[in-house]
This record gives sequence, C-alpha cells and structure tokens, in this order.
Amino acid sequence: MIKISHHHQTPSLPKLNPMLISTLQLSSFLCLLLSTTITAAAVDDNSPWLPYTPTDYILLDCGSSSNTTDASLRSWYGDVRSQFSPSNIENTSSNAISSKSVIQVPYKTSRIFHSQFTYSFPVSAGPKFIRLYFYPVNYSELDITNSFFSLTSNDYTLLNNFSAFLTVSAMKPAVASLIKEFIVNVRDNQILNITFWPSPNSYAFVNGIEVVSMPENLYIRGNDHPIPLVSENQRFYIDNNSALETLYRLNVGGNEVSITNDTGMFRLWSPDDDYTYEDYGFTTHRDVAIRYRKETPPYTAPKIIYTTTRTMGNDSLRHNLTWRFPVDTGFYYLLRLHFCEIQLEVTLENQRVFIIYINNQTAERRADVIYWSGGTGIPVFKDYVIMVTDPDGRRSKQDLWLAMYPDLHFRPVYADAILKGLEIFKLSETAGVKKHNNKTSSFPAIIGSVVGGGSILVLIFGFLIFRRRRRVKDLGSKKPKSWIPLSSGLSLSSDLCRRFSLEEMKSATCNFDDSFVIGAGGFGNVYKGHIDNGATTVAIKRLNPSSNQGSTSSKQRSRCYRSYDTSMSCR
Repeated sequence: MIKISHHHQTPSLPKLNPMLISTLQLSSFLCLLLSTTITAAAVDDNSPWLPYTPTDYILLDCGSSSNTTDASLRSWYGDVRSQFSPSNIENTSSNAISSKSVIQVPYKTSRIFHSQFTYSFPVSAGPKFIRLYFYPVNYSELDITNSFFSLTSNDYTLLNNFSAFLTVSAMKPAVASLIKEFIVNVRDNQILNITFWPSPNSYAFVNGIEVVSMPENLYIRGNDHPIPLVSENQRFYIDNNSALETLYRLNVGGNEVSITNDTGMFRLWSPDDDYTYEDYGFTTHRDVAIRYRKETPPYTAPKIIYTTTRTMGNDSLRHNLTWRFPVDTGFYYLLRLHFCEIQLEVTLENQRVFIIYINNQTAERRADVIYWSGGTGIPVFKDYVIMVTDPDGRRSKQDLWLAMYPDLHFRPVYADAILKGLEIFKLSETAGVKKHNNKTSSFPAIIGSVVGGGSILVLIFGFLIFRRRRRVKDLGSKKPKSWIPLSSGLSLSSDLCRRFSLEEMKSATCNFDDSFVIGAGGFGNVYKGHIDNGATTVAIKRLNPSSNQGSTSSKQRSRCYRSYDTSMSCR
C-alpha cells in the first residue's frame, strides 16, 4: 500500500505494454481526422470567466437580538426584529443561549419552537441553497434528546421527524455541530417560506439560516440534461419541481476548501480521506492553469478542486480506487464526479481509460477524461443517479460505494484512474424527479441495406436522435432521443432513404470492431458507428448468415436497438 499526501511531485503512471503505444497514438490520430474536433472557440482562455455573484444572500442569526459577524467576517441579521421573522415572534417562540461556552456565530444563540413557526424570505425566482445550522446541546431547561421536528419549504418536505442530536452523535469523525444543506427552486412571485413543525410532545430549534441563490442549471438542470440511471436503461430528469439535500462535497485528494474560497456560493469542500476504503492510492497537487468552458464555468467548482487529485498509482492492478458513504435506504441519489487531466504524461485520448462503478454496478464503461473534455487543463463533470433500495422497509443506513479501475479492454497507455471532486445529493421523495424510458420515441429514421461479401447482409439504421458528437464546435448538450426499430419491409419516402456501401459501414464501425457491439439479436450483432465525419451516430446490424430466423419480432428489435448513452470512437 502506497500513499503520498499532498505534494508537488507527480508520481509516474504504470505503463502497459510499450509496443502498444505507437499503434494506439496512430489510431487516435487517424480517428481524430475522421471526426469533428473541438475548435478553439469552445475553450477561450481570454474569456472573462468570473466567480458567481449571488442575487440573494441572507444570513439569519436565530435567537439573536442584534446583528453579528462570524469568523469569516460575514454579517448576520439578528432574527428578533428581522423582516424575515413573523411579527409575533416573541409570543410564538423563545430565544436561548447555549448551555456550553460557544463564541462562534451563529451557534451562540438559538430559536426554540413548541408549535409551527415560519420564516419568510422575499427572494428572486430560481434555485437556492438553504443551509440550516444546528448546535444540539441543552438550551435553558430543555433536554436536547427530546428535540424532534419536521421542516418544510414551500412545497418541499426537507426533514421528517429529525433529531439534530442523534444525527451529530452518529457522525464520524465526531463533530459538535452540523449544517444541513438543501437545494430548492423558488417560482415566480413566490416567497421562500421555511417552516418548523415540532413533533408531538417535543420541540424544534435552529441556530442559523442561510439562503444563497445559485446559477440556473448548476444542479437542477431540467429536461435538456438527462442523467444516466445506473443499472437501468432509463434516464432521470431533475426539473424545477425537485429538491436535493447535499450529503457530501469533497475535494478529492486535497485539503478542506473553506466557504470563502468557494466560487461565490459559500460551499464547503471537505477532504475525502475519511471516506477512502483502506487508504489506497496517491494524492497529488499540481498548480496549473485551468481552462474553463461554457459547460463547466468557474463557479462549477473552485480551481483547487481541479489541481488536486487522487490516483491509483502503483496499486492500479491490485486494488480498486474506492470510497464509501453512509446513506439512507429507499432514496435516489445524484452523484457528480469532477475530472480534469493535468498530469504531464496524459495528453491524448486512450492514454488513461477506466471503469466507474457505483454500488458494484457499472456506471461508466469507458471513462476517458481527455475524450470528454477535449484536452488538458479543461474541467468536466459527469452526473449519475442510483437507487439505494430499502428491502425491509425500515429506512436503515447503508454504504454507498464508488469505485474505479483501469479499463484494460481498450488497451490504454497507462493503467490508472483519477478523481478530482465529488458531490452526492439525496433526492427528495416528494420531488418531481422523472424517469424516462429510452424505449419510447417518435423520431424519424433513415434506412438502407447493402449485400456484400456473398455471405454478409448489413442493415444500417441511421437515427437522427443523438446529439452531435462531443467534438463539434457547439458543445451544448441536447436531449437525446431513443432509437426507433424499423424492419426492412417498411416503406419510406425517398427523402428519408439513404444507401451506404459496405466500405462506409466498415469505416463507421472500425471494421465491425467488437468494442462497438451494443446489442445482439436473432439476426446477429448490432454495432454502434459514426457517419458524416463523426457528426451522426448510427446503429448498424450485421446479419449472421447462419441465422435461420426471418423478420425479428418487435420485442427482439427493441433489444437490438436499445438506446446507447456514450459515444464511441476508434482508438
């Protein structure tokens, strides 16, 4: 086991067979010529990328009668006579001072509720962070172990029969206080209400409330940004009816990034050391220029996130690079993985390729950061959703696993995997999270057929359903549509028909390379390919001459032409 903590020397990567390198580089170069590459306009080093400035930024020191300043020099409003508190606040609640000596704001004072109580924040429309500060100790004559309450915000239930004391007691490493962070959307002409509901014979309390706006489409990205649902042939769309709870936000391979060093939204990024499994891997830091782009503007994550790394190093073929996180069963979770290639050795596609597993299920078969981003120093993130099942209905805790391992199937130059940052969100069970089944669609298709070689019949179905390849100039994502299975007996109008030669289809699939197989049926294998210089993604079915089947059934065709998420290219 080898671990190097936070240094400036980058460890050498474990190479595969050196004889493969020149062949792989030549293959990558040839395929780059066949595809549309990222242009200079996609990444502009001179663009005025600036940190985000929130339109709404409110800090409320609950239980305080005066304005205060915290250790980060942020100003907090006292809630006693605040415009955000109800006019009868002194009759419907009480303020209290901690039973322990505390000097940090907002933990010095607390607001206590024995009945329903609502704070109201007039804010602009759009997504907001709500951060609730809790210091669970005894207040006045109240026993903190008897504090249970629920919390709602407009249409969302954020906490249900919550105990801050029990939550802090179960946290590892041990802490004295906690911050619960949520992401909710505020509609036009709507006020952000935060309501506390004490459980029967109990009470609620809060030490501080923070409301911060965020850019549109940062986390709640809508129907134009489908998210893979791990282990299922479905997509998630997290829309404006959704609510998220932040569980983990990590600077992988680095130190803590304070709220003042975030990109304008005061997010805290913690080290990942407490969550790595058996402490495998290297942690490195290399201070380089980060080239942001429209898909990953600077407010996505601080620069330091992309200059620190956890890699596999010499453990790459002995162990997975693994993390585990305690979560509640019975919920969907969103995982956002941050990447950026800055290592000197890795500058081309297929030099570092790895597999991403979430809960022992393959989330990404062919993770190649250079392929995703288009070059070195360009950050990129990938989102995945997974369901953590609740088999016994008891809503217990379970570890959510994230693991990575080199994908040797594609013969990369280096056997390694990397991760820069990680965010994990719990999706509200009352939120409008929509699952999309990739087997339904209503888009037109083009069909052609060619007989070649005397024994091979190839049917090619070109579908105008996939967004332009990630190397085109316009890198904006479009909502992918499903492929439509068509039989060769369909009659199509001449403007939809297109014929292809056998050589064109061989070129589109790298001569029917096995790595391009995306399905199989009674007729034979179905391959993924690219035509029109890589701009259009197609499915190509190669008939097995030994097949004794006639026309495939609708059920068989739907298996053959299932939607495929990740673009592929010859390497």
